[in-house]
Amino acid sequence: MGAIEVPVLIVGGGGCGLSASVFLSDQGVDHLLVERHPETSRIPKAHYLNQRTMEIYRQHGVAEDVLAQAAPLDKFGKVRWMTTLAGDGPLDRRLIHEMDAFGGGELEETYAAAGPVLPAKLPQMWLEPILRRHAEDRNPGRILFHHEVTSFSDEGDHVLAEVRDTETGEITTVKAQYLIGADGGRFVGPAVGIEMQGPPGLVNTTTAYFSADLSEWWEEGTLITHFLSPEDPDLSSNLIEMGPSWGKSCEQWGLHFAPGPPGRWDTETVVPRIRELLRIPDLEITVHKVTDWIVDAILADRYRVGRVLIAGDAAHKQPPAVGLGLNTGVQDAHNLAWKLAAVLSGRAPDSLIDTYEAERRPVGRQNVDWAVSAAVHHQAVIDAVGAGHNIPAGRRRQRLEAYFDPSPLGDTVRARALEIFHTHRGGCQSLDMEVGFHYEDGVVLPDGTEPPAVVPMRNEHTPTSRPGHRLPHAWLTRDGQRLSTLDVASRTDFTLITGPEGTPWCEAAARVAEKFSIPVVTARIGAGEEYADVDGGWEAVRQIGDAGALLVRPDHHVAWRSTDGAADAELVLVEAFRSLLDR
Repeated sequence: MGAIEVPVLIVGGGGCGLSASVFLSDQGVDHLLVERHPETSRIPKAHYLNQRTMEIYRQHGVAEDVLAQAAPLDKFGKVRWMTTLAGDGPLDRRLIHEMDAFGGGELEETYAAAGPVLPAKLPQMWLEPILRRHAEDRNPGRILFHHEVTSFSDEGDHVLAEVRDTETGEITTVKAQYLIGADGGRFVGPAVGIEMQGPPGLVNTTTAYFSADLSEWWEEGTLITHFLSPEDPDLSSNLIEMGPSWGKSCEQWGLHFAPGPPGRWDTETVVPRIRELLRIPDLEITVHKVTDWIVDAILADRYRVGRVLIAGDAAHKQPPAVGLGLNTGVQDAHNLAWKLAAVLSGRAPDSLIDTYEAERRPVGRQNVDWAVSAAVHHQAVIDAVGAGHNIPAGRRRQRLEAYFDPSPLGDTVRARALEIFHTHRGGCQSLDMEVGFHYEDGVVLPDGTEPPAVVPMRNEHTPTSRPGHRLPHAWLTRDGQRLSTLDVASRTDFTLITGPEGTPWCEAAARVAEKFSIPVVTARIGAGEEYADVDGGWEAVRQIGDAGALLVRPDHHVAWRSTDGAADAELVLVEAFRSLLDR
């Protein structure tokens, strides 16, 4: 039996766990990751990386590799509803509706204004190897696949875990200061008494992952294409490109069937069903996997028990609508990594870790509820065109014929449906859900201001420097190089951003950094300064005067701000750091 001592043990090597490893390495935190499977996921799983997640990957040098393999925005920036994929009947291959989604089409300008990088589409089966490579490069020898935690105990001042090599059976004892459960809730959370709260599994969904050449029939450009069968509700489904090529050249696909009992099909019996559903009777198909999975809407009652923390699917599971699952998990890890670094380096007490749950659990609650709402509403959208699952075959055809009727009455039917389709922007255009989440309690000093008004569909985002919110993006220049404000902010240290009259703040920050032994990066933005505002973009969103200051955390959320100068800047910053870091 061997023994290892590390500050952090990560259990789980999926998207969340591997991201946590990358972030901890960049924070200088030694750690060990163990994953029971021999390799990364073989099935696509989540496939949409939202704008905030891509900003985080950009911050940590991962985004470039993701974008090299991901679908370009013009290949996934719509959502589409159709009758069938193929067939030659009067109602076959008819476009019911399509709308720009997830930053595509006319949304691109709005999304581009909100951040330095756009969303991306890359299924987990292609994403996870990228994350694993980055994790192994930054933490060589400490990313252990084919290993599982068989038991662990919280000893008060550390965690002891037994890790088994699933190939050799060898047992290693690991002593860690903290354990992160990123295992999807299979083991770590239940072992410490964490309960998942929410209704029982909503529905069972069957998904077939397969390879086929659909180039003859495929209309490219969507993140997801919903097929609403004119004949049989069980033939309604949605089809998603899974790469590794995109558009008409896509090789692999994910087909989600209408809800039904588990175990309906296996890799052989599903083939004729796929052919029937797609209306291509002689299609050559290679089925890779058929999965049955329960759509959940659950949230952990706690994110921390002693020295054990959970993140990702171990903390929250929600319907895939809006694509918030993996993204929320990556953002959990991002929030947690810098706090663990601060505590393990002695810059903050253990109580800082409590702010992880205080900040991230409300976001988890919001995202679960939003995904449920969007999924329920999508059913109303389908019902609007007469293709809901409760409508029998004969009436389905009648309703869809009325929808496509070229008469004035058909115009009315389509106009009514269009108004309901437009409400789906809450499911596929909710930019504010992607970049607008914020923290009211935690490592935040409120300044008495109210957050920007929320648009009910969350499809409009108002940038703000209010404490708790993500630092607003604006383009700057430095020595002729174009940078985002998010590039100015450090990924490892606090950053004090000031206006051109912020010299007293910068000088005070240097003294406070020495007093607290905490590195603080300073940056002045303005005409004639190191960082120059481009076309007034920063001035429009900064919400502080030329003598004001923002203190930005390593995860790029604003911790504190002063809209103007102060008589004693050092005293103000001392009090701010004492409060923020519980010192």
